[in-house]
Amino acid sequence: MRKLGLAILVILVAVAFVTAGPTDSFAQQKKKIEKFGEDKRIKEWANKKWETSNKKFNLRMSDPWGGLNFHDISIHFADTVRACSGGRLDIKVFPTGAIVPAMEIFEATSKGTLDVFHSWPGYWKGRNEAFVAYASVPFGLDVEGYNIWYYERGGKEMFDELYGRYNLKPFFAGNVGQELGLHSNKRATRIEDFKGMKIRTPGWYMDILTLLGASVTPLPGSEIYLALERGVIDAAEFSSPAANVPSGFHEITKYVIEPGVHQPSCQFDVVFNLAKWKELPEDLQQIVETAAKETQLWAWAWQENLNIEALKIIGASTEYVKMDDAAILEFAKVSFKYLDEVAAKHPDAKKVLDSQELFKKDFAQWRDLRSRLAPWPREEVLKGRLLQ
Repeated sequence: MRKLGLAILVILVAVAFVTAGPTDSFAQQKKKIEKFGEDKRIKEWANKKWETSNKKFNLRMSDPWGGLNFHDISIHFADTVRACSGGRLDIKVFPTGAIVPAMEIFEATSKGTLDVFHSWPGYWKGRNEAFVAYASVPFGLDVEGYNIWYYERGGKEMFDELYGRYNLKPFFAGNVGQELGLHSNKRATRIEDFKGMKIRTPGWYMDILTLLGASVTPLPGSEIYLALERGVIDAAEFSSPAANVPSGFHEITKYVIEPGVHQPSCQFDVVFNLAKWKELPEDLQQIVETAAKETQLWAWAWQENLNIEALKIIGASTEYVKMDDAAILEFAKVSFKYLDEVAAKHPDAKKVLDSQELFKKDFAQWRDLRSRLAPWPREEVLKGRLLQ
């Protein structure tokens, strides 16, 4: 009887376990995630009624690019808008200076003399220090980082708010990747080599190089060649390899000092007069936004592909040299200290820089986990080259 009772007890316990089902923790482990993440726009547009009209809009646009191939980015954007709108929105791109001087496009668009401009946000540093953070930050965001941060991490909303103070509506529209380092007549690989060098650069990098002991001047782009040729300056940074080639800096310098620590990427924007923007029907506004995103993607691929041939042209008469790791680390230390000082003095800049730094921290694990799979040519990989 005792054995029979024990057997019955075991059966009852087993039945109770099956009836009750798995434990909560076990259920959680087995729970299937049906969907992870969502596109918020799907809900916003689910029952949206899009209406079009025959009304046409003609806007005037300019940029500061002069003969640089970046002017093609302005035209590309305007052409995309015209094509996608079936000609209902025609943005005519005027040559630099045809309506107002290059550096007056911000003010002219704010007041309505121009309707649209294309630019590098860092040009507007004198209006608000925060504009530089949307253009390029030493040891800051690369192309991938800017895209994720702007479209998915609140960067767009902050950008809208900043430009909105000046009666303007902005969009990211073209990132051309990391800039070339310094065209130089002095070889510099160690941090000590930069002390006393006469260098042309603008913006935050100008202040950082000054802290490192260089003598820095923010010469306009049109004056760089002559200054290098006459020895007024020892070195200069300007833009990407493809943008630098027509300027001919490689013809009168001995070295290119890499990497371009001052600009891990170079971000452009397209900016509308806010009143003109609000006049556009909703469907045309969406076409503009989509065209800006298409331009953002295309400009990067276009410019980086051009850099392949540009580097061959520059390298035919110029030696590429790389700063040693200790120099790059010292550049980073001084840059971060300087950026902290900028943030302490300028709340708007602090807000943007803090947001970008938080993104870098949040993204760091994924960047680390995937880091040993850089797409080098197979011969390089087989020799053991793994890191970017």
